[in-house]
Amino acid sequence: MDDVLESLFNRFINYAGIFKDREVLRHDYLPNQLPHREDQIRHVGEIVAPLLKGCRCSNLFIYGKTGTGKTAVTKYVLRKLILKAEEIGVKINALYINCRFAGTEYRILSQLCEGLGANVPFTGLALSEVFDRFRDTLEFNKTLLLVVLDEIDALVKAKGDNILYELTRINETLTKSRVSIIGISNDLRFKEWLDPRVLSSLSEEELVFRPYNASELKDILAERAKLAFVEGALTEGALSLCAALAAAEHGDARRAIDLLRVAAEIAERKGDSKILEKHIREAEKRIEHDRVAYAVKNLPLHSKLVLHSVYLLARANVNNAITGDIYEVYMELCDEIGITPLTQRRISSIISELDSVGLLNARVVSLGRYGRTKKIRLGINRMVIREVFSNDGRLGSLVNYEPKCLARPPNHRH
Repeated sequence: MDDVLESLFNRFINYAGIFKDREVLRHDYLPNQLPHREDQIRHVGEIVAPLLKGCRCSNLFIYGKTGTGKTAVTKYVLRKLILKAEEIGVKINALYINCRFAGTEYRILSQLCEGLGANVPFTGLALSEVFDRFRDTLEFNKTLLLVVLDEIDALVKAKGDNILYELTRINETLTKSRVSIIGISNDLRFKEWLDPRVLSSLSEEELVFRPYNASELKDILAERAKLAFVEGALTEGALSLCAALAAAEHGDARRAIDLLRVAAEIAERKGDSKILEKHIREAEKRIEHDRVAYAVKNLPLHSKLVLHSVYLLARANVNNAITGDIYEVYMELCDEIGITPLTQRRISSIISELDSVGLLNARVVSLGRYGRTKKIRLGINRMVIREVFSNDGRLGSLVNYEPKCLARPPNHRH
């Protein structure tokens, strides 16, 4: 094995290479130019500009699908705003928080406190105490604060909108400082989750980011490619294909850049000097497989058991199962690993959740005078489920399980 690695490392060291700077293709890289987002940059800039005169700016709510440039535009404007504020001597603080990573209201407030220079323990304080420390520090600092809450939909759906309510009302209790908020959401229907009082305060201004088209994605990729690769490494065919594939999948620039990076890494591992269309195709398959596998791996336990029940039914050639079939297999699996099963109603909800993220396909079919029923089948390749669950400490023993209920005739199962 040592000889194999020695050979591999030497080959990599001596390989002329495709990459000039691979960090340019990472999610956290913020470019100096954002093609096809000039209007959005101007719009956000106009909204935050009053801060430069010492005035609070309107709250802004930005929404659009993943990879449409919402975060990049916001960070770009913040960077320019802070530089200008320093230049003219205006005290502005801008704090960016990704709510999906922060996870809880406590963690968001503690990050806001830390951004203002106040220490808050990782856990242990009441939420109201952390909020009071945040407000007191803000008053002490006598500053204009712009808070950016990215992926705010993830927090509100999990924890409610209480923190948004408090932040949109905080200026009523401040005398020496002011707070403005930019909320960013990937969910176009996110506003439906908000209390009307929060919505009216947060959405003083709104901005919707539309997906990129293939031509725009091609320009974005071409700009990144100039920085990321040695000259001539990216072929025109590969560039066009990468843009076309990403445009077909919701116009997601982040996906397009990921696709290009993985394709380049595949070409590099093969010792090729150019990124070709075949590398883009191979990268697409790999990313799709990894994305689905990650989604399955991170499901809650009962969701995994429901998905595995449909997998076992499909393996037994029951490719359009009904909820009753799935529930019987699910109860057997719960019994096998010694956990208490959920109710059939809750399992129906889980089936709907798995359907909404594409792991299952559930369609309602009419049975004429017998009413309607839901037919459920897998929405992903069976091999992905087998692969993920085989490496799952708790479910690995169930991969080859043979449900007893399937040995009975269909009319005796329920």
